[in-house]
Amino acid sequence: MSSFKVFDIAGSGLSAQSVRLNTVASNLANADSVGGDPNKVYKARHPVFEALRATANPKDGDAAVRVKGIMENQAPPNSRYEPGNPLADGQGYVYSPNVNVVEEMVDMISASRAYQNNVEVLNTSKELLLATLKLGQ
Repeated sequence: MSSFKVFDIAGSGLSAQSVRLNTVASNLANADSVGGDPNKVYKARHPVFEALRATANPKDGDAAVRVKGIMENQAPPNSRYEPGNPLADGQGYVYSPNVNVVEEMVDMISASRAYQNNVEVLNTSKELLLATLKLGQ
């Protein structure tokens, strides 16, 4: 494996964690939204990652992290009885997303730290390559 492959691997990790941070931000932004139809209310979204492994033959593919897709949480929305709300259904219920704000904040911190770790991998690799180039001087 080439020394430069580490940049591709860390870059794919940065991209994956960026998607994760964006989905967390979307979930948090919609956490307090309500609707009168439980089927149309916002559903929490979470990315699904896939690890691609390098094979013995470099032409077969490289090691990387890929976002396989973004899945919606299938848990039912939360319902509250608010007959005075203009969005309430016929029985007086409004429905809020199935977003757990505490879990989303933990996920955001985890994604942020993973992003920072990938940046550190890039910086360390760059410093090592530069140090290797200076050996001949």
